[in-house]
Amino acid sequence: MKSVKEKIRNEIQAGKKGRIVMPSDFEIKYGVENTKKSLLRLTNEGFLERLARGIYLYPERDELLGVLYPDIETIAEEIAFRDNARIIPTGIQALNLLGLSTQVPLNAVFLTDGSPRTIAIGKRKIKFKKASPKNLAAKGRLSGLAIQALKEIGKEKVTREAIAKIKEQLKKEDPENIYQDMKLAPSWIAHIFGDLLMYYYE
Repeated sequence: MKSVKEKIRNEIQAGKKGRIVMPSDFEIKYGVENTKKSLLRLTNEGFLERLARGIYLYPERDELLGVLYPDIETIAEEIAFRDNARIIPTGIQALNLLGLSTQVPLNAVFLTDGSPRTIAIGKRKIKFKKASPKNLAAKGRLSGLAIQALKEIGKEKVTREAIAKIKEQLKKEDPENIYQDMKLAPSWIAHIFGDLLMYYYE
């Protein structure tokens, strides 16, 4: 009979390297304590990397770079999926994802309808900030990101160049999503979205 540790190892190996592993992936099948002990042993053996409490990585390794760590948004999305919560990046994180900033924030902030908390991932931190349902209601990923990015820049500081870049990104978004999401945005952002929709429907 294989041990719980070996069964969990085999299940993890059946998936791709570089993925996030959570205790909740195995707790129903093997129990909380057995899962906890098995993941700890697999980490001590070097099979897994512990990113934070209850968050592990099945590492993909490069000969020169060593362990290839996932980006902070991927980790945040896995946590949100586990917790059955919605999230949306804000601030510099949103600007970075839209190509409006090359700065990689040490502390990435996500709005959520889940539990507010901060999780340390090495030297970086993921902060989940409780938000109203309206702030998480965006249908489109890119249009939702654009709203957060423009809020971060501010009405008085936004440049034509930034607006042009955002409009270029939003051309990849379903126009119906843009139309729905402009109703959630402040009026000055809705105006930018409206200008883009004229491009589709003129």
